[in-house]
Amino acid sequence: MLEVRDLWAKRGNQQVLRGLNFSLQAGEIVSLLGRNGAGRSTTAMALMGLLPRHGRIAWQGHDLQDLPAHAVARAGLGYVPESRDVFVGLTVAQNLLLGVSPRRHQRPWHWNLDELYALFPALAARRHTGAEHLSGGEQQMLSVCRALMGQPQLLIVDEPAEGLSPQVVEQLARVLQLCRERGMAILLIEQKLQLSLALADRVLVLGGGQVVFDGDLHEMLRSDTCNQWLMV
Repeated sequence: MLEVRDLWAKRGNQQVLRGLNFSLQAGEIVSLLGRNGAGRSTTAMALMGLLPRHGRIAWQGHDLQDLPAHAVARAGLGYVPESRDVFVGLTVAQNLLLGVSPRRHQRPWHWNLDELYALFPALAARRHTGAEHLSGGEQQMLSVCRALMGQPQLLIVDEPAEGLSPQVVEQLARVLQLCRERGMAILLIEQKLQLSLALADRVLVLGGGQVVFDGDLHEMLRSDTCNQWLMV
């Protein structure tokens, strides 16, 4: 579904990614791990066209390399940034409507407001509330739901559990599992190994701007080399 080959990207003047290679398949959750500054968020932003990058990003056989961010999103990639980036001054419902894709996607399933409100009852109760008045957990729910309203086939989620209560993390995990059941691919950027243990089919470890491990999470935990790259 997604093939990344020899991807290079900078943050400001700093070269962060140095020839990144990996792939994702439909219905697969891949966890992207690495110490702080390893390039996890840079990878997400580069895939979405939010940073200058060069290399090859092939999505279902089409090259995304030169596409701007809005075209990448329309191609079927959804992004939940670490910063959440909800639209303050707009209500929950208005935020979600802004996520609706302008294209009609041919899918065996289709995310809609009623289903997302059922998955996250707290959002349903606050649908007419301004996003700036939501808690951190509610803003994270809103950011995930807004991305799903675009009907993506690949969802890139950056640090979804950061600062959230265990109950909210459990809700998010259920939704990500549902995404996988519907055939979506998920790139999960997350420091909490518990969430990766619960969800990930495969793990990528970043080090030196490259993938230094690609495989099973339990195998990674036994690897001294991986532990070295994961130490903060």
